[in-house]
Amino acid sequence: MDWRDEGILISTRRHGETSAIIEVFTAGHGRHAGVVRGGAGRRMAPILQPGAEISVEWSARLDEHIGAYRVDPIRAHGAALMEDRAALAALGAVTGLIAAALPERASHPALFAGSRDLVAALGRAPDWPARYALWELSLLAELGFGLDLSRCAATGATGDLAYVSPKSGAAVSRAGGGPWADRLLPLPGFLCDGAPHRAAPADVAAALRLTGFFLEARLAPTLARATLPAARGRAVDAILRRAG
Repeated sequence: MDWRDEGILISTRRHGETSAIIEVFTAGHGRHAGVVRGGAGRRMAPILQPGAEISVEWSARLDEHIGAYRVDPIRAHGAALMEDRAALAALGAVTGLIAAALPERASHPALFAGSRDLVAALGRAPDWPARYALWELSLLAELGFGLDLSRCAATGATGDLAYVSPKSGAAVSRAGGGPWADRLLPLPGFLCDGAPHRAAPADVAAALRLTGFFLEARLAPTLARATLPAARGRAVDAILRRAG
């Protein structure tokens, strides 16, 4: 069995004296582990950094075996983020959530494409914090926990959507919220129109509270440890500090 693909390096750990086991979020094969011979050595250390984009060739005698990877670098990101602590923390949250939430060897091409674009934007695009919030929203949708932000659950209106019901995950308009507004979660407009460049710092903060609520309520109970990776909390704290 063998295949070639491109992916984002999610994690690496030492295996024996000279090798490493890496997990890669690949375009066509999902979250997939394999052994890199010599992966614990100095030559491979700059390549095997979480968040790096790599080209991999996987081979094994049987498909159910862990197999071995041959790795070639495409683009490194971690070193470029060392001066932006918030962006580096966001990178840790992306890799941590993917490692914790995605089933092994299940393809998620749309999420992969979005993850690759986000990783490339971290610390570079001015609106990367808003893009990160949109990525969390897409993660929820990919795993079957998506929010319905298309219309008001109370009135059916498609405009002036201002809240989200914490019970249903459906949008509610300002008029539909009425006297129950204080029980609803604020909905920043950029989560509906997908325009992160329009998001003010307060919008990003509200978006992260919104996605965080549903990550905790819907995703966390399904995880092995029934809790979100600590990296997610560190990333949110760093983003909020960055925004002042």
